[in-house]
Amino acid sequence: MKSKLAYWIPTVLFGLMMTMSGLMTLTRQPPVVEGYTHLGYPLYFMTILGVAKLLGVATLLVPGLPRLKEWAYAGFLINLVCAVASHLAVGDPPGESVMPLILLAVLFVSWQRRPASRRLAGPMF
Repeated sequence: MKSKLAYWIPTVLFGLMMTMSGLMTLTRQPPVVEGYTHLGYPLYFMTILGVAKLLGVATLLVPGLPRLKEWAYAGFLINLVCAVASHLAVGDPPGESVMPLILLAVLFVSWQRRPASRRLAGPMF
């Protein structure tokens, strides 16, 4: 039971945060538009990332699809690392990178604690 909770708590928490982020991005909420503009991203990128986040969350939460889950974890990793790099590149204070780093840690716990049924059967390489 503890091992299930150690997986599901961070996974659901991460999923809720990314769902909220994806929906706010897709609906072009003013603070999100300001953030994308500040970082120098074109606004059409909001649609791409919003859809990707929602599809990634769905992939992490549904049963099966272990290979697709690995891609979703990798996609979220890239998204969060790029968020940190983007904030640093435009000269934002380091505090702006705290939330993506926290989400990255939660994502790592989810990935590390995933049960065998959500892992690839054999070695990746």
